[in-house]
Amino acid sequence: MYILGINGSPRESGNTQAFLDMTLNRAAELGAETKSIWLGDKNIKGCRACYGCVQAKKCVYEDDFQPIFDEILKADAILLGSPTYHASMTADMKALLDRCGFCGRWASSPMKSTGESYQWAASVFSGKVVAPITVARRTGQVMAFAEMLIWAAANDCIIVGNSYWNMGVAGKGGAINAEEDAEGIGIMQGLADRIVNMVNKLNA
Repeated sequence: MYILGINGSPRESGNTQAFLDMTLNRAAELGAETKSIWLGDKNIKGCRACYGCVQAKKCVYEDDFQPIFDEILKADAILLGSPTYHASMTADMKALLDRCGFCGRWASSPMKSTGESYQWAASVFSGKVVAPITVARRTGQVMAFAEMLIWAAANDCIIVGNSYWNMGVAGKGGAINAEEDAEGIGIMQGLADRIVNMVNKLNA
């Protein structure tokens, strides 16, 4: 079992990474192989809508996207972590997911001519377990949480539930203090339990 965490925060070791680590560390205790990728030092532009992926069956724009995309394809489960600064996921996470969704769809489906309707094939992400994790000082997380859920739903992923929203409260005054959110810690550990249980059932 391989669980990949993606940190969309511009801060490498901030609160988003802390909440991701809480989840990944618990999953590792339960036997999962885990890895974390930070987008903050990566060069990933937004989708250029060049449609090169329709024929190539992969994104043809060369930057740091492709190695991350390949890592996502290997994973059984993906944690999407983003802070919320203005009630949405970060630009880095948005760029990654737009590129993933666009080229991932054309990798498994042909483009239709005008007047033809689509009967979409399975996505390259079909059956992958996905869960968002959002962090905010106080509020504004719901939109970011929903954006990542909608991406997972539209890409045929399996969205794993939890006993509460996967949201951490931290960062007042710019502080890196995720460890003070006792409830958030429990939420992240519970999320890990459910992801590992789900992947085990899918692989049984």
